[in-house]
Amino acid sequence: MGDGYNRLIKKIEKYNPNCDFKLIEKAHKISMEAHQGQQRVSGDPFIVHPMEVANILADLELDCTAIVAGILHDTIEDTTCTYEEIQREFGDEVARLVDGVTKLGKIPYTSKEELQAENLRKMFLAMAKDIRVILIKLADRLHNMRTLKYMSPEKQIEKAKETLEIYAPLAHRLGISMIKWELEDLSFRYLDEKAYYDLANKIAQKRREREAFVARIIETLKEKTSEIGIWAKIEGRPKHLYSIYRKMVQQNKTLDQIYDLFALRVIVKSVKDCYAVLGLVHEIYKPLPGRFKDYIAMPKPNMYQSLHTTLIGHEGIPFEVQIRTEEMHKVAEVGIAAHWRYKQGGIADEKSDNKLAWLRQLLEWQKEMRDANEFIETLKIDLFTDEVFVFTPKGDVISLPAGSTPIDFAYYIHSAIGNKMSGAKVNNKIVPIEYVLKNGDIVEILTSSSVHGPSRDWLKIVKSSQARNKINQWFKKEKREENIIRGKETIERELKKQGLTYNQLFKPEWIDIILKKYTFSSLDDVYAAIGYGGLTANKVISRLKEEYRKNVKPDELPEYMEETVEQKRKTAAKCLPENGVIVKGINNCLVRISRCCNPVPGDDIIGYITRGRGVSVHRKDCINVTNNIDGDNRLIEVSWYTSTNVAYKADITVMANDRTALLMDITNVIGEFRIPLKAMNARTTKDQIAIMNLTLEITNTEQLERIIKKIRRVNGVFEVTRNRQ
Repeated sequence: MGDGYNRLIKKIEKYNPNCDFKLIEKAHKISMEAHQGQQRVSGDPFIVHPMEVANILADLELDCTAIVAGILHDTIEDTTCTYEEIQREFGDEVARLVDGVTKLGKIPYTSKEELQAENLRKMFLAMAKDIRVILIKLADRLHNMRTLKYMSPEKQIEKAKETLEIYAPLAHRLGISMIKWELEDLSFRYLDEKAYYDLANKIAQKRREREAFVARIIETLKEKTSEIGIWAKIEGRPKHLYSIYRKMVQQNKTLDQIYDLFALRVIVKSVKDCYAVLGLVHEIYKPLPGRFKDYIAMPKPNMYQSLHTTLIGHEGIPFEVQIRTEEMHKVAEVGIAAHWRYKQGGIADEKSDNKLAWLRQLLEWQKEMRDANEFIETLKIDLFTDEVFVFTPKGDVISLPAGSTPIDFAYYIHSAIGNKMSGAKVNNKIVPIEYVLKNGDIVEILTSSSVHGPSRDWLKIVKSSQARNKINQWFKKEKREENIIRGKETIERELKKQGLTYNQLFKPEWIDIILKKYTFSSLDDVYAAIGYGGLTANKVISRLKEEYRKNVKPDELPEYMEETVEQKRKTAAKCLPENGVIVKGINNCLVRISRCCNPVPGDDIIGYITRGRGVSVHRKDCINVTNNIDGDNRLIEVSWYTSTNVAYKADITVMANDRTALLMDITNVIGEFRIPLKAMNARTTKDQIAIMNLTLEITNTEQLERIIKKIRRVNGVFEVTRNRQ
């Protein structure tokens, strides 16, 4: 079955011996068949990846359904398997999980940012219904990061940046530190290799000193806890490189100035023991003022609980101690996964469900965001921010992003309080609304019936996306007419600045394109969105200018409407003949690719002047050219326009020993290259030889050669040829 499968079964047997192991085996078999012939960039068979993802999920001790979905998570996206097939074989729950992880790669978007935003939207929607979707996605990303060394440097940077900005913070938000730390360190290694290895070497040089120092403290604490009758597991806590690096950069400190470089973890049986051990360590070692944090009384939003204190050792070296119970330690490692229990029908318990309230809030706030860049940037703020803990006058603890103001606090409590806010008190003293809240502040919001809504200036002050979105919603709903007028004025100013007129761009058929793109129902909706800041006038005008250029002859374009170099390149590509062939000395003539030899970019070609049908393009070695009865007087020089993205049809013949799933394996290879298979004709001879004629849509000969080479590797295939005639 393979190493990955055997390791998986052993892990599951330890924490869930009642798991349906036959279902696991079935998922493994179907995944193997679906990915047959596929390889990772590393050269490993593709099945290695889903099995490693399943092993990571087993490390989180997830249920059988999640493990099955992990094994199958790439089948809908990367193979011929469909949602319906997964649903039929494994049920609705597994199918929904697999679909939730599947990207939206088949839907066209106008930009990479828009595609990324839509992928994240879909993932969060599925995640709100079932958190296991994101746990599978995190496991998928973790294994991909572990094997990132096989990707190109450009891809390494792209994936590492996305991981550090989205997936590591998401793991942190869900409290899964075992995944968060590894994702951060792997990303750090690829984003700043020099800094990563410099820091690793410096820490390695201190290793012997650190180990001896920590060992002495562990020995002392074991002796003292034993004396007062408390069972305690005491261990050195490995400090992750990225967290050290981030502190050094943010606090402008050297490695020697990082207090928690030396760290210990004390795990005890009960909360009572946690506080007893805290008193003990403060008695033995001197605590550093302002460095004690009680996350047991005030848990972090991601469920993390521990006591943190920084102490000075007898050698004068500062070190950190974390004290927690065994249950707290498990939650600290796997976060939401430790609380995720399923009742009949797959519903989470109420305690876990409450932990995901932030997710549903996030989805609610993003509904109004039509701009892909804004969505992604806001998402980063929501996920990747340090917290400040403040109190209501009644003593309730509120967690807000670091840097938050009383306005953020007011909108956290309720929209109506924020909209009626006239001032604020912090620790019983009146403060300005831009006051930056500090840990432990007691905040009271002052309201007034004479206040009729927030100020636009508040958008420059607030830190949380929750407050920003609620303020924007107020302006959208309460001042629609005003927003429409403001939006129109903004459009008119921008048009005037660019030397354009309203009548030039605002044609009904072009406006329809804008409405469809941003899912508005009327032009007033567009104006209103611009008025309250949900859309920029420049984006609308740029899109309309594209339509203007398409519909006006180039020599009639005003000077201010001339295209940039990049736009000219794109326009030139669009204006070329569909087949992307240039005929020397002739413009605007009919050009067609001959079907007798099907030339594609990379082939040496020659043009043949036909009678009444323009120029026919052939391969130079085509038999119809070499047997040309009219001599060279009807041949003409032609060349490929290599910058186009034009598709060409190429015919190949595949011969193989017939077997079960042969056709599926071959079409899977073609699917890997994400190119269209336009036609196929297959038959089997009486000698059990399968002969397949395939028509592919490709862009150049190099691509065709790669496909042919890959098909030749399919089990049973003994000949693949390109049809010349």
